Amino acid sequence: MNRSDFYARVEATLDEIRGEGLWKTERQITSPQGGSVTVEGVGEVLNLCANNYLGLADHPDIIEGSRRAMDRYGYGMASVRFICGTADQHRLLEREIADYLGTDDSILFAACFDANGGVFDPLLGAEDAIVSDSLNHASIIDGARLSKARRFRFASRDIGDLRTQVEAARSGGARTILIATDGVFSMDGYIADLGAICEVADDYDTLVMVDDCHATGFIGPDGRGTPSLHGVVDRVDIVTSTLGKALGGAMGGFVAARESVVDLLRQRARPYLFSNALSPAHVGGARVALRLARQGDHLRERLRANAESFREQMTANGFELSGEGHPIIPVMLGDARVASEMADRLFDRGIYVTAFSHPVVPRGSARIRTQMNAAHSQADVDRAVAAFVEVGCDLGVIGR
Repeated sequence: MNRSDFYARVEATLDEIRGEGLWKTERQITSPQGGSVTVEGVGEVLNLCANNYLGLADHPDIIEGSRRAMDRYGYGMASVRFICGTADQHRLLEREIADYLGTDDSILFAACFDANGGVFDPLLGAEDAIVSDSLNHASIIDGARLSKARRFRFASRDIGDLRTQVEAARSGGARTILIATDGVFSMDGYIADLGAICEVADDYDTLVMVDDCHATGFIGPDGRGTPSLHGVVDRVDIVTSTLGKALGGAMGGFVAARESVVDLLRQRARPYLFSNALSPAHVGGARVALRLARQGDHLRERLRANAESFREQMTANGFELSGEGHPIIPVMLGDARVASEMADRLFDRGIYVTAFSHPVVPRGSARIRTQMNAAHSQADVDRAVAAFVEVGCDLGVIGR
């Protein structure tokens, strides 16, 4: 195939995406991230689609912490960690994360996608097996593929099938088995049953790894995440998570685990070894965000109340919702075109939401994933529900 054929195929693929109603539009925000944001050419809209769960993305203390770090350390590290890219504040943040989550140590990555991409290969070989929930995040799927370990999938949140797949891995001669799961399934709003997962792990003496990106900072006692929520902190071997959601919403991910596991990742994890260290500003801001999260019971209560109110009102008005017990509340619509049209009409009414369709979710299960945060007021929640009801009636999603 020649060069012109390649570009013709690219254009044809783009036309197919548009034709199926799957085109994703990026709107340009001209204000800080918050409960409301200003969008270029539109003005202020209520924001129901950010991962800013605790409302900390524009917190003045975090901004000041970031500024102080730049004043001291400069703009960038200009190096990977093991060459000359490790500042003392990198290690301080790693120890603070470990203390918060109840592990020996942690290791920072540029993003949790990189943490998940780098965690499996250094720890597991061809003699080992990964048993992964079928709805795990793409980064877990990609990370597992990069390792030489055999891969098994179990039906999402199906403990019986988990047991079946672990038994298959064990009967196949796996030396070490690692069960990998999202702590929260972000497209569906469900929290993994880590208690039951750890019971299976105990029965077969396996490792447990949890991606807690949509839990760290706001789920469980003191926001310590799903292992803390289920009382299995000491049983979960590896936690991966992010600084890019509840903890300030900037960038950065991490792996928290035993010291020996973290030490091996420092020596062998390719995304860590071949990526620049997190910038001073990111680290300085994240340290403040972590402190605010630890002290943030009032923020977690506001978040819980907002999510509970939105779910109750939307259900009463006839919408089909997914999930439970989490501020991710997907509004299930099925048809990608309907989801896209609904998101556009809501945006016209000042409600910023995003439609999700294939390949982000399975075909036929398009949805609008709403996400509450602690910066929203009750009036904000009521306004959002009223807009959903109006548009839902117009599109025939719910009855009048």
